[in-house]
Amino acid sequence: MQTDLSTTLGVEHAVFGFTPFPAVAAAITRAGGFGVLGAVRYTAPGELARDLDWMAAHTEGLPYGLDVVMPARKVEGVTEAEVEAMIPDGHRDYVARILAEHDVPPLPEGEASGWRITGWMEEVARSQLDVAFDYPIKLLANALGSPPPDVIARAHDRGIRVAALAGSPRHARHHRDAGIDIVVAQGYEAGGHTGEIATMVLTPEVVAAVDPLPVLAAGGIGTGEQIAAGLALGAQGVWLGSLWLTTEEAELHSRRLTAKLLAAGPGDTVRSRALTGKPARQLRTAWTDAWDAADGPGPLPMPLQGLLVAEANSRIQRHEVEPLLGTPVGQIVGRMNSERSVQAVFDDLTRGFEKAVDRINRIAGRA
Repeated sequence: MQTDLSTTLGVEHAVFGFTPFPAVAAAITRAGGFGVLGAVRYTAPGELARDLDWMAAHTEGLPYGLDVVMPARKVEGVTEAEVEAMIPDGHRDYVARILAEHDVPPLPEGEASGWRITGWMEEVARSQLDVAFDYPIKLLANALGSPPPDVIARAHDRGIRVAALAGSPRHARHHRDAGIDIVVAQGYEAGGHTGEIATMVLTPEVVAAVDPLPVLAAGGIGTGEQIAAGLALGAQGVWLGSLWLTTEEAELHSRRLTAKLLAAGPGDTVRSRALTGKPARQLRTAWTDAWDAADGPGPLPMPLQGLLVAEANSRIQRHEVEPLLGTPVGQIVGRMNSERSVQAVFDDLTRGFEKAVDRINRIAGRA
C-alpha cells in the first residue's frame, strides 16, 4: 500500500492512524503505517512530554506525528469562568434531569471532570507545540483547519509537514492557500466532527481542488478494499481513526463501552451536537437522543456545550452508565466486531488491499 507520499515519508503503508492513545499510535508506526497521536486531552505540557518520551522509545526510529486542536479564530481576553457563566440555567437543569433519570452517581470527591475548554484554546495548543517541536515528529495535523501562519512556518523550519482536515473543496483550497502540505478529505461517514459530503464524493473533489498537493481519504474506511478505493479516487493515502478504538492496545478503560462498539452496526451512529456543540458523529445513545429531542432545549454552540456536559460525561464514563455511554466513532463501527492487535488489523488491511488490486487487474485484463 505504497504511494509517492508514503515513500517520501519513509513508511511501508500509506495508512495514517489517528488515535488519542500512545500505545496505539506507536503500534501503528511499528506495523508500517504512520501513527498520529491526538493531543487535545493534554492540558499540562509535562503530560504530553511524558507520552512523547514513551513514543520515541517505542517507535524504533520510525516516523510518527501529532494532532492538535487550534481554533480558526483566536479568542483573547476571556476566561473559562466567563465563558461558563454564559450557560443558561435551563440547560443546566436539563443535564441534571437526564442524569437523575438514569441514576448517574456523582464523581468521587476530588475527581475532576476530564474535558475542559482549556484543551481547545490556542494557547494550550501552542504550549503543546513548544513541547512537541523538541521531538522528532514528522507530521503536525490540525483537526480544526489550517494552523496560524507562524505555526506552519515553525513546522516547516523543522522539516515537519503540516496537514489539515477538510470537509469540502472550499475548505481544502483554503488550506492549500495557507501553505498546508497534506489535506485530509474527511467525509460525512467519519467519527467526530464532520461535514455533510460523503467520502466517495468528497475525495476526488478535494484531489482536483488542491492538485498537486497530496490528499488523504478519511471517513468510512476500515478495510483494505476501501483503502484501494480511496487510492483509486486519487488519494495518496488514508486517514483512519475509529478503527483503532477496539484494538487490544486501546485504553478505553470501559468494558461496557468496548462491548457496545463491538455490537454496533453502521446505522448505530448519529451526527449530533450533544458532545461539543458542533456536529460530531458518535454512538447513538439515550444521551444523544435526549439532546436531539424536540421537547429539549437543544445543544448550545461550541464551546458552551462542551463546558455544560463535561462533568456529566465524566460521571457517565466513570460509572459506565450503559444507556448513556458513548464515544465519537464513524459508520465503520459495523466492521469493528472483534478485539484485535494493531498488527492484526494491518494484516487484514493488506490482505484486503491485495484482493481489491487483483480484482481490478482481472477486470482490466492484466491478470
